Amino acid sequence: MRKADLVASISDKTGIAKVDVLVSLESFFKEVKGSLAEGENVYIRGFGSFVVKKRAKKIGRHIKENKAIEIPEHFIPAFKPAKVFVEQVKDKVTALPNEEANS
Repeated sequence: MRKADLVASISDKTGIAKVDVLVSLESFFKEVKGSLAEGENVYIRGFGSFVVKKRAKKIGRHIKENKAIEIPEHFIPAFKPAKVFVEQVKDKVTALPNEEANS
């Protein structure tokens, strides 16, 4: 499902205009990104948590030059689903659409 599909689905189910739904979603995304950029996690009960994870510095390898390089510590955004969310997905999903096509 793409963002446009999500907007259409929410609009159909709530009766709210697609433009208003899109503005709301974009505002939500902007707030989450802004909070994470400031190092503040976002917790949504029953859905999950958007958190900032610290990656420790490590030694990598530049393949073409075959040299070791140091990758500095850095922070990345991550999503951790709530237990309720995980259970709902486990109970409903039997196979992924791509797996059915390959079978």
